[in-house]
Amino acid sequence: MSEGDDARHGDSTVYGMPVYENRQVAIKEVHARPYLLIESPRALVQLAFMNDGNQTRDRATLAEISNRMGAPLPDDNTPLHGLTWDQGDLHCERHTEFSTYLWSAPLDADTGRLAGKDPFRQGFTPPGPVVCGIRLDVVTWTEEAAKYIDRFDPISRCHSLVEDGMADIVTDFRQDADGLTRILILDRGLTPIRLGALAQRLLEIETYRTLALLGIPLTRSLGPHLRDIEKRLAAITDEMRKSARRDSEELLSRLTDLSAELEADTASSLYRFGASRAYYEIVEERLAALGETFVPGCYRWRSFLHRRIAPAMRTCRAIEARQASLSDKLARATTLLRSWIDVQLERQNSDLLASMNNRAKLQLQLQQTVEGLSVAAISYYVIGLLSYLIKGIPKLHDVVAPELVISGLVPFVLLAIWWTVRRIRHSHSDHPPLPRKG
Repeated sequence: MSEGDDARHGDSTVYGMPVYENRQVAIKEVHARPYLLIESPRALVQLAFMNDGNQTRDRATLAEISNRMGAPLPDDNTPLHGLTWDQGDLHCERHTEFSTYLWSAPLDADTGRLAGKDPFRQGFTPPGPVVCGIRLDVVTWTEEAAKYIDRFDPISRCHSLVEDGMADIVTDFRQDADGLTRILILDRGLTPIRLGALAQRLLEIETYRTLALLGIPLTRSLGPHLRDIEKRLAAITDEMRKSARRDSEELLSRLTDLSAELEADTASSLYRFGASRAYYEIVEERLAALGETFVPGCYRWRSFLHRRIAPAMRTCRAIEARQASLSDKLARATTLLRSWIDVQLERQNSDLLASMNNRAKLQLQLQQTVEGLSVAAISYYVIGLLSYLIKGIPKLHDVVAPELVISGLVPFVLLAIWWTVRRIRHSHSDHPPLPRKG
């Protein structure tokens, strides 16, 4: 069996036993983003593009670079792609909302120029707008190379010793003529893998600190709108105190509009603020992993970035807290107003029931009146029929006058008709409840 067959067999079994379906995903994730092996002098140019996770754009960009640089097209099934050509290589990494393109090439330490073709120059089709650009130079530490530190702005220059004093890292977080943030590593004898890990860490710090600060424009736009909503809510609650029982429906409509506006703002900022928090946590983790040693007269990377990024992150959290607080206040005001509306509805229902009760009493009185009239009318017709019957009896005139018999029957007929109508009315009424069993 070949090594390839052994590998495929190992993917499906462990010690001859079947594996869990997602085991390979977890195992391969650990090796999904290996560090570059870097030897000085070398330069890294990384561009980060916002593409909202559109992989089609990345595939088109990589296909164009492959054709232009004469390199084979990488596999589309992995988040990390690599292209290699003479004196250079390109690494593309896909993320949730952005992708990074890292060009690595030998560096002429004297002139500062990169050897080989620049993949970002002629014919390059970016997969989206650039959000971050970095150039990181790695050179061996010498007395002459140490003079490169003076090229950075002393006002914002950050210089620290890392890797147990085996490397100097320097930047001023300012952009050069190409719009790239310049970073310098002075190598004092690191191995290629440690140098590659350090370079990757510094690239991630600059990339993620830029992405973390993308929430700042959103806070500036949301702040005035939140103040406006707070003022309008205060005005509505003041009106509720004065005239809620009179204008409850109109106030409820205004509260509903405010809630809709706030929810729209919250939904639009939810992802950006959440992403900013996640990016800032990554920056903090990478800065802590540097293990910086202070260089007199210069900022440390962590202290410089924390001083500038932490207030921005607190502003984002403050906006989120204001949104949550406003949402709670709107919910309470709406609940209170709905309670008043419910009370008004109960009062209206009570008045309606009282009106219905009065109408029922009138109907009962009318029914009783009609009942009395119906007894008289029915009795009249019954007595009329009986008079015909009695007058038709032969020889009754010889015994007694028919009119006298009819007059005597009138009280009995009235009583019988009244009793019959009463029975009928009672039979139509509700039956009394059955007695409960003990």
